[in-house]
Amino acid sequence: MSQEHNESLQIQEITKLKPKHFADLVRSAQLIFDPTAGVSGRHITVDWEQFGIPHDVADNLKSLGQQYQYASPHIPVEVIWSKLTPETRIWFVENKDKLWQIEEAFPALDED
Repeated sequence: MSQEHNESLQIQEITKLKPKHFADLVRSAQLIFDPTAGVSGRHITVDWEQFGIPHDVADNLKSLGQQYQYASPHIPVEVIWSKLTPETRIWFVENKDKLWQIEEAFPALDED
């Protein structure tokens, strides 16, 4: 078993987070970085605290969203975990089942 796989399993076991939670976090981070999803000429200002995301956590997720702006959300667990501040980690564990609400607030632009 590889070191990365072992670390990923340890993180999941300790935090009770699953790979789908990390994918949800990446998608949320991408929206926090760019709520317009890259549509030029469109500007949206969002108060992330209304979504229950403290300012410092939003800043950490914005940075993550910028780094993975066009990436698949299925990034290895240990990679994402290593980029989260302690405050963001705590927030993530507490809010793992609410992340979909952020995505729902910003429907895909290609939907009819």
